Amino acid sequence: MRPASPSTGFPFTAVVGMDDLQLALILAAISPAIGGVLIRGEKGTAKSTAVRALTEILPPVDVVPGCRFSCDPEHPDDTCPDGPHDSTEALNRPARLVELPVGATEDRVLGSLHLEKALAEGITAYEPGLLAAAHRGLLYVDEVNLLHDHLVDVLLDAAAMGRATVERDGVSVTHPARFVLVGTMNPEEGELRPQLLDRFGLTVDVVASRDPAVRVEVMRARLAYEADPAGFVARHDGPQRELAERIVKARDLITEVILTDAALRQIAEICASFDVDGMRADLVTARTAVAHAAWSGRTVVEVDDVRAAAKLALPHRRRRNPFDAPGLDENQLEQAIQDSTPAPNPDDDPDGPGGGADPADDGSPADADRSDVDQSDANLSGADRSDGSRADSDSPAPGASLEDGADPGEAGGRPAPVGEVAGSSEPYKARLLSVQAAGAGVAGRRSRAITEVGRVVGDRARIGREAGRPHLLATIRSAAPHQHARGRAGAGLAVRPSDVRLAVREGREGNLVLFCVDASGSMGTKQRMRAVKTAIVSLLLDAYQRRDTVGLVTFAGAAATVALPPTGSVETAVRRLESLPTGGRTPLAEGLLQAAEVLRIAAIRDPRRRPLLVLVTDGRATHGDQAFARARQAAGWLAQQGIATVVVDCEPHRGVRLGLAGELAADLGAEYLDLGEVAAGNLIRTVTERKAA
Repeated sequence: MRPASPSTGFPFTAVVGMDDLQLALILAAISPAIGGVLIRGEKGTAKSTAVRALTEILPPVDVVPGCRFSCDPEHPDDTCPDGPHDSTEALNRPARLVELPVGATEDRVLGSLHLEKALAEGITAYEPGLLAAAHRGLLYVDEVNLLHDHLVDVLLDAAAMGRATVERDGVSVTHPARFVLVGTMNPEEGELRPQLLDRFGLTVDVVASRDPAVRVEVMRARLAYEADPAGFVARHDGPQRELAERIVKARDLITEVILTDAALRQIAEICASFDVDGMRADLVTARTAVAHAAWSGRTVVEVDDVRAAAKLALPHRRRRNPFDAPGLDENQLEQAIQDSTPAPNPDDDPDGPGGGADPADDGSPADADRSDVDQSDANLSGADRSDGSRADSDSPAPGASLEDGADPGEAGGRPAPVGEVAGSSEPYKARLLSVQAAGAGVAGRRSRAITEVGRVVGDRARIGREAGRPHLLATIRSAAPHQHARGRAGAGLAVRPSDVRLAVREGREGNLVLFCVDASGSMGTKQRMRAVKTAIVSLLLDAYQRRDTVGLVTFAGAAATVALPPTGSVETAVRRLESLPTGGRTPLAEGLLQAAEVLRIAAIRDPRRRPLLVLVTDGRATHGDQAFARARQAAGWLAQQGIATVVVDCEPHRGVRLGLAGELAADLGAEYLDLGEVAAGNLIRTVTERKAA
């Protein structure tokens, strides 16, 4: 087998079993105003293959020769930095695919200004970035969920406005940036924040088919392509050309498509029935329905167009909770379409009164079915869930003291049976836990750190031609003493590359928050374990909002278990926690040592992400000889490693308190919180204050 050359990429029409994905990409290509496509799927599902294949069927574009911004010769942009364009010549080139790497800087995305020329000559010398290269083409971001939030904001703003603007120290450049934005992601590595998710026009969930026949076709196509790339591409040349011509026809037809008032009202009622936030869902659904009608060769939007548009535009906009997975209930969609379809006028019935079908038989569910659906919806929207993981009417309020025996479901306050699973109550706003010392980590929203974004706290020398935001005043101050030697005294400022100083910025970083949770029988009643899980879910919600990586270690019985290795998928951590059983002895030392090992490996893999260990325990240790002494020894070793730690004490307030978690916190050099103090706004009491009391 010989490898495929860049000119013989896998054909778009040869992709098997990905009809929804292909349709979404085609509609976005027909109407870039839709706002791009987000493709969510497990690894190995041909996400990247389909996106890269799309460029082969996009029509070529005419550009102004020599223009770095791919201006259209017939309609050149007046604000183009390479303008004005007076020439009527045109260069025809294929549509361009620009890939944005996860590690790209803001200057690489937006472009950069040549500070030396701006200071010395007053010239705005702009070096275009990836957005300029993607103008009138396709911008592809693989693993978009791993891209920093502020860069995602930049991309989505440019995609929505059709322009990109770079501003540096009072110098501003703007240029056109209209492109089809496509992002791919694996949900196991973490979700996009809901407000960013909403900015993508369409979304498609891609899963590998479980049908053996489809899987055989996928293997057959891929093996044939690898054996003879050129021959495989040649065999699909006809379908590729037909598809490309159909896209061109749809683009020409889209301006003639009529979106009737009835279709607009239907779209509005469907979006309202799914309780989506804002108006973006309505607008995207309308634009997608128009594009689908043009793709189907129609000049009037029909119900089928609205249905197809809703399936692509609404799934990622119905999330009511950050941990809810995107999805769309097709039965609910069909019901919404039926409810929004105007009833036929009886006067138009050719059979007259009494003719035709029974008016009561309109294809909608029977009254009994409706009542069942309504009751089911009421159950789902209330406090209870089928897995028992939502708040009950007797759940304690955040921060309330927990008494053994307070749970009416546990007679006499006896510990829950071994292996029983307690759900969590509704999460609350958790207090901010952070690494106290400022570091130099990955940009995020938790601990103080030197990052690429934030307030300017100093300056430093540039290393070589290193990219970054220059510090204007520091650069001038660096260049000023050399003006006489450079022969420029009184004749303007001569700035050399060695004079440039980069700004040092202090912002917030994202941390690795590792939860080490006591799941033993010493955690007491089911009510108390529910409160513990609620506190952890609340902290996980906070970690989700602050873009942290999270991990979960549990200990019970005779050993500790890595329930979840460090990951960006906070949703997975919540699911693992909700299903966590309790019971058995308390191997506290083993839990601490297992947490230390997880942090050691994580530091090798991602040394820039500083760890924060959250130990959730009542301090008891009951497994093995000298159990508590060994736990304190492990805690002392962790303290020597300089690992920032927070101890959340779960010991009940009723009866005699042993205070073991407080002693453990002192050994760890950790911040100490009572379980009730996890909620934001509750009083913080340090270990010293508690001992004094």
